[in-house]
Amino acid sequence: MSKVIRIGTRDSELALWQANTVKDKLEALGHETRLVPVKSTGDLVLDKPLYELGITGIFTKTLDIAMLNGDIDIAVHSMKDVPTALPKGIVQAAVLERGNHYDILAYKNNEEFLAERDATIATGSLRRKAQWLNRYPTHTVVDLRGNVNSRLEKLKTNDWNGAIFAGAGLQRIGLKPENTIGLTWMVPAPAQGAIVVVAMENDPEIREACAALNHEPTALCTQLEREFLRILEGGCTAPIGAHASIDKNEQVTLKGVLLSYDGQKKLEADFSAPLGKHQNLAKDCANSILARGGKVLVNQSSVGVLKTQVFSTKNLSQDQQQLFKEGLTVKSEDFIKISPNRLPKTLLNQPHENVIITSKNAVETLFTQSSGELKFKNIYCVGRKTKRLIENRIGPVKHQAKNAQQLAEYLVEYMEGLEVTYFCSNIRMDELPKILGKNNITVNEVETYATKLSPSEIGEEVEGVMFFSPSTVESYILKNSSDKIAYCIGESTAQEARKHFKEVKVAKIPTAESVIELVNGDY
Repeated sequence: MSKVIRIGTRDSELALWQANTVKDKLEALGHETRLVPVKSTGDLVLDKPLYELGITGIFTKTLDIAMLNGDIDIAVHSMKDVPTALPKGIVQAAVLERGNHYDILAYKNNEEFLAERDATIATGSLRRKAQWLNRYPTHTVVDLRGNVNSRLEKLKTNDWNGAIFAGAGLQRIGLKPENTIGLTWMVPAPAQGAIVVVAMENDPEIREACAALNHEPTALCTQLEREFLRILEGGCTAPIGAHASIDKNEQVTLKGVLLSYDGQKKLEADFSAPLGKHQNLAKDCANSILARGGKVLVNQSSVGVLKTQVFSTKNLSQDQQQLFKEGLTVKSEDFIKISPNRLPKTLLNQPHENVIITSKNAVETLFTQSSGELKFKNIYCVGRKTKRLIENRIGPVKHQAKNAQQLAEYLVEYMEGLEVTYFCSNIRMDELPKILGKNNITVNEVETYATKLSPSEIGEEVEGVMFFSPSTVESYILKNSSDKIAYCIGESTAQEARKHFKEVKVAKIPTAESVIELVNGDY
């Protein structure tokens, strides 16, 4: 291959170890490679708008965005962290031979606490917590977050008896706590210990290069484990474990487990089949568990038996729910309802010299109700996502700003003429027409759609709230307190949130996936 293979990786110690492993293997095959550490999402620059590619709602990571953006050729992941549905256009190119798939317990002093009634174990994983409490129901399990190094440091500085880690993660970065026990009885996360390489589907040269790294037995086993997970989870965060293996007689065995959050209920399945006749093992295991009460456990996890940590003011899809870190409990509900208004044909057919559009809802209403090409000379908008939608549905955008205030300031300085048509909601950005009016610019407001606030009360235990528009903030505050962290999709939403919340965080790009990534960064 003549081109240099750009390998995308996070810059954590473990991620770099995994990426360098792939780099070494590709270079041993004669390929030239280069590591590309990716720290943040940055801006999306795609040849086609996202909605044309069908990618909405399924971004998994910053590295996926970098690949779709053309900044990297392949990405390297811990396979257990990858959602069962990859973003459209990205495919699995290789699975490396699996390392240690077991969980291990790092402990202090001695092992006597295992036989005692009272002990405290730390883990951020629902699966590990549920299995530990199933085996040791009188123990206490506390939450533990952070990278491997910080978690080990927390174990030293807290009065816990032990903490649970993935064995592969510790081994790969050369960390070996003094006292450890292999938890061979604990069913691991699906694909735990495996490294996956993903590439663009439309890049056969790169995929062919990566195919030489594929370890077929690992690929087969992890595929069964992930299929078992996919069938059971349904977008929820239930404690699920799975492990498949192939013995010397080419017999494939899959063991799966589903538990309640508190570990009191546990359903297991263990099926085997000869290699070549193993295709239905995941389905058989999952159906066996579902038929014995698994549906009840899955439904309990869907409604949230655990205290909700994060609340979304917009309903999230199953794909989006899967993007949250394991152990994070999230609920979602639409806090605003949208209904398009019927616009006069005379208004849609007449020419407009200067037009302002600040939301996707306005774009959709204009597009669906216009019978032909809209005669908009200069279109001004807020937000990159709205800009892409306008240019796909209506026409070119003259200028796009991050928020309403910046757009108003630009129009005062650079707009030709002293009149604009503002296609807005009944609940609109007050600062924009106010600033324009003060500068003698006439604003003709057209209520394109109606936004109805539809808030619900959320629990006091919620730590953070996700907002996707200024209206969702307004709706939320009608029935709820502001003693939370506000995670906002863009600057306009953040401006509204700052009126009420002390701590406001803004996503790097205006997508639901980027807001989810923002949340994950805190957990």
